[in-house]
Amino acid sequence: MSECPHVAELPRPEPAPLSATCPECLATGAHPVQLRLCLHCGHVGCCDSSSGRHATAHFTASGHAVMRTFEPDESWRWCFVDGSIV
Repeated sequence: MSECPHVAELPRPEPAPLSATCPECLATGAHPVQLRLCLHCGHVGCCDSSSGRHATAHFTASGHAVMRTFEPDESWRWCFVDGSIV
């Protein structure tokens, strides 16, 4: 893992999740494969293995660079801008 400048820009404490699952998948009846939490605003989106790729879509629309896994027993974070685990 590495630090990137986007991690230093994150709000502290971490934002609360805005939902328990991907709301875009819920709205369309799709099944999210794995969930990701935006560490800037708390949006919950599905990963790129899901049909909607809503976590990436959230980054594209918002510019919020860093997310973390929202799966139990996992704790890694990803920076979309730097393309690396941070």
